[in-house]
Amino acid sequence: MRPLDTAYMWDLVPVILGYVPLTLGMALIAMAAALALAALLAIVRVLRVPVADSIVAVFISFFRGTPLLVQLFLFYYGLPQLVPALTTIDGITAAVIGLTLHFSAYMAESIRGAILGVDRSQWEAAQSIGMTQGQLLRRIVLPQASRVAAPTLMNYFIDLIKSTSLAFTLGVTEMMGAAQKEAAGSFLYLEAFLVVAAIYWIMVEILSVGQRWMERHLGKAVAR
Repeated sequence: MRPLDTAYMWDLVPVILGYVPLTLGMALIAMAAALALAALLAIVRVLRVPVADSIVAVFISFFRGTPLLVQLFLFYYGLPQLVPALTTIDGITAAVIGLTLHFSAYMAESIRGAILGVDRSQWEAAQSIGMTQGQLLRRIVLPQASRVAAPTLMNYFIDLIKSTSLAFTLGVTEMMGAAQKEAAGSFLYLEAFLVVAAIYWIMVEILSVGQRWMERHLGKAVAR
């Protein structure tokens, strides 16, 4: 058994780090878009909007019930056969859209649960003073629901960052794609994948520290 080539690993670290901005950029854009879409989907489910509720239920069921990799392949390789205009979409855009749709389905259910967790008496009190559904959600329900859902949404963001590693299957050279290319050139696959794994691990641990701080902060706010 050969020893690890630690010199190669150290040389590879700055190379992989160079792709961290792309990885984080994809994750942040997908998270922002998924959060906006998830909030809309959750509101449709909570209000039971006719027809739209059924469509949203199917959307959530599909994206929660099929693997992310399959969804990325369907969107990037499959749909362009039906819609030729989609052939102009590059791998990064396709990955961001795929991540957005996938995680919005999970986040929608978390947000819906948080909304339904708001005491029903507050809904009734707001309606009794003439608030519209929009005012009720914007001023009373969503601020409380966001505090409840925040830790779970942070977990989804962490999962989303790790899921960006699948973008290399669409030809995107992000952290995983860079590691794959470097390994293919050096044949030091173990070293290359250990480096990228360590960088993902450090990123996730930093975010986990932030998540724990946020949970403590929110806990104190609720205690007041």
